[in-house]
Amino acid sequence: MKYFDYYSSPLGTMLIIEENNVLTHLTLSDNTQVLSNFPADSLQQKSSSVISSAKIQLNEYFKGTRKIFQLPLNPIGTPFQKKVWNVLCTIPFGETRSYKEIALQIENPKGCRAVGMANNRNPIMLIIPCHRVIGTDGSLIGYAGGIEIKKWLLEHERTN
Repeated sequence: MKYFDYYSSPLGTMLIIEENNVLTHLTLSDNTQVLSNFPADSLQQKSSSVISSAKIQLNEYFKGTRKIFQLPLNPIGTPFQKKVWNVLCTIPFGETRSYKEIALQIENPKGCRAVGMANNRNPIMLIIPCHRVIGTDGSLIGYAGGIEIKKWLLEHERTN
């Protein structure tokens, strides 16, 4: 059984999904496609212990008191995507890396676009910090939640 609940954030309402005591999704709730990807009988709206912990840690993040999330994660993706997402989790709070730097870190120097696509498919926003990846020239290139949200998150981290 998968459990889900909603969280009210400064970015808007977010959807949190957990399965088998691990977080599998954190997205803006206007992304209704996420829930429609699962059979209705496999989902139950309920605030499990993992979802409750996620809400507490998100509150702390938005207050500026949490810089590192400590939640069990199991993002659903390809081995390549998971490799990229693991590297994203090593980018410190308030810092950024370029798509090229991530590609070099995963030993795929020509994989900048593939890194971008993996970022775009990240099912656990914020906690897997794809917002911390920018263009080589420092520009804010692409973000599934929109450039304004990426800009807000980076500014929030710079000032906390």
